Formats: sequence, C-alpha cells, structure tokens
Amino acid sequence: MTQLSRRSFLTAAAGMAVPAWLANFHKLSATHYGKVKITDIKTMMLQGPRSYTLVRIDTDAGISGVAEAYGSPGLGIREAIHGIKESLIGGDPLEIDRLYTGYRYTDGSAHHQQRAMSGIEMALWDLAGKILDVPTHTLLGGKFRDKVRLYDHSTPRDYFDKAYLRDWAQQVKEAPNGITMHKFGPIRNRPEDDFGRDPSNRMLSSAEVRRIRQGYENCRDALGFEHDILIGCHWEFDLRSSIEFAEALRDVKPRFLEDPLPVAYSESWKRLANMSPVPICTGENWFRRAEALPFIVNAALDIIHPDLRNSGGFLENKRMADLADLYFIPVANHNTGSIINGMATTHWASTIRDYFACETVFFRRDWMDDVILHDGPLCVDGFVTVPDKPGLGIELNPDVVKAHLSEGERWWG
Repeated sequence: MTQLSRRSFLTAAAGMAVPAWLANFHKLSATHYGKVKITDIKTMMLQGPRSYTLVRIDTDAGISGVAEAYGSPGLGIREAIHGIKESLIGGDPLEIDRLYTGYRYTDGSAHHQQRAMSGIEMALWDLAGKILDVPTHTLLGGKFRDKVRLYDHSTPRDYFDKAYLRDWAQQVKEAPNGITMHKFGPIRNRPEDDFGRDPSNRMLSSAEVRRIRQGYENCRDALGFEHDILIGCHWEFDLRSSIEFAEALRDVKPRFLEDPLPVAYSESWKRLANMSPVPICTGENWFRRAEALPFIVNAALDIIHPDLRNSGGFLENKRMADLADLYFIPVANHNTGSIINGMATTHWASTIRDYFACETVFFRRDWMDDVILHDGPLCVDGFVTVPDKPGLGIELNPDVVKAHLSEGERWWG
C-alpha cells in the first residue's frame, strides 16, 4: 500500500469508526431511549453589540435544553430553526446523531439551516446531560482540563504611537478578567497615502509590509512576551502577500496568523503553511468536517479554528477534532457569540486533548456575564472553569435576559 493510499485509508476508517466516547454515550443512554419526546423548539433574541439567537428544546418530561445559534450577521437563522423544528417534534432527544445527520435542507437556504441545526444540536446535548444527570462534557468523553483559556480583541487604536501603546499595554494587563492572549487585525494604508495600494486587488504594497512589521513589533515591545499576540485577517490577501505578511511577523512571534487567504481550500494554503514562519490558522467558515478534511490531510494549516455555531455543534466538531488529532494538529475556536455560546464552547473545549484557546468578545464582568446565574467571576486569570452541573451547567437569569431582549421580543415568546 502506498503512503498516499494508506493515509486515505486511515482517514476514511477514522471517519467511519464510532469513537469510544460516542459508544459510551450510547451505553449511558440505553435505558432512557424512547422515554422522552421533543414537544417544542423555541427561540429568543438577545441584543448586545450583535443579536444572539437563543434556542430552547422542550420535552414531555418537563426538562429543557438551551444553547445558542448564530445571530447577526446571520439573518434568517431563527426562521430556519422554526422551519426545521416540525421534523424534530416527537423525536427522541437522546438520538442526537440521528436527528442531526438525518435532517434535510428544504430550500436554498442551506447555510442558514446548518447554522440553525448547529444551535439545536448543542441544545440537545444540554438536554441529554439533564436527562442523564451528568455534565455534557462527560457525554463527550470527559474533561482533559478543568478550565479553558480565552483570547480577546484588545485592539490598539494606534500601532505607532509608543507612548499610547505603553498605556494601552498597561490597561490590557490590568483587565479584571486577566486575559493574556489578544487578537487584532492587519494595518492597511489609505490609497491616497500609498501609490502602491490598490483597494481592488488582494496585494499588500511594499509600504504596507514595512508598516505591518513595524506596527506589530511596536505592539510586541509594549506588551512584552508575557502576553500572546494573535493576528486576525478576513480572507483578503493573495498568496504572495500572505507569505510576505507572515514573514513580517517573524520577530513578533504571534501564536497564529488567521485567515489571510480566501476561505476555500487550494494548494496555496499548503504552500503558505510550508513557507510561513508563524502558525497558520483557519476554519470558522467550515460547514462540516468534509471542508476541514483537505486542510488537515494536506498539512495546509497549523491550527483548526471552527465555530461550533457554524459547523454542526458538538458532535460534528468532535469528529473534526478527532480527525485533526490523527495529524497532530491542535484545535482552537472562533466565537463571537454571547456568554451562552462561550460557556457551551468551554464545555466542548474541555473534551479536546490538544486544545489551544477560545475566542471571546465578552467575559468582561459586565451585564453579559450576568445573563447566566453565577456565584463568582466567570473568567479569572484568562481562564473559564468548566461547569460540572448536569448538561451545560448554566441557567439563564430571567431579569437580565428580559432587560436585554431585542426589540419586540418576549421571554421565550
């Protein structure tokens, strides 16, 4: 058997085999199958900097599961949830794999439906944990860690004013949540100030490459190496510019360079990963593990970075992480959701052996933390402790949720 065919065989075998943790879930659920039925699926929109689509699955046992689907920018997700729910009512909520795998797109809004089903799937895992009276992380194979590291978006407004950067770094280091990993995006020149900048193409000008190097080196000097830097792009560069960008970051030593190339897999991703002096990261727009597959088997990235609300929820992403583990590729999570998705992702992340960090735009000890009931600060020293109560171990605070509902919304109306 050739090396390529052997790799393909092993990858295919890994995709078909039932992992031990899923077999254990089926064993734990065996005596409960057929005893509980789904009676309704409800939604509720929370409003903050974005909108957040909360999902609740009700049952005839009086037990409900709650999670979060994609919100803005994701118009149509709520409608997709309600379009799917009729096919799930009456189903057994413990048959998660069958319910997730068996649903079908009913119209052209496949992306909306995948995002909708991702939120439903995570609510099913919360519900399963409550039915079986165990934390969801137990059903997902158990914890490798008791707490999960977060990274935030503490972006400086000026990369070149060193006095300002010293003040910025001091504020970042004194943040109450103690987060020590920060992602911020590339520096671009205005076309009127840079004759080499053409906003219609994907190229970095030579002046921009020099400014990128200097700007990020200034940030590194201000922060020191006690805090980690991540670089977040939005699929805007061509291959050569991405390589030049990565080279400019060599001395800054970011923990990853995210999404410099357009989303779809091509051999350019492999070439970039081979030539970059810094780790390459992508994955937030993957639909299912099939889209992760070419990146992983072709060593075209260094860290996978899925968003649970995009790519199927817990089970699909566990399978994706299991695939990455065969190639010794670590996992991080994209997450711009509310505190609900933050806590759900923390549960999932605790069950991934080679896990890096979870993105957050919250855990700032403001009203969003209080959307769920808690005794002390949720994020301490940059880490969130994984709940050990049944299901996801979180309970909504009705007063805070009601105070921050989107216009026209009612409590699980």
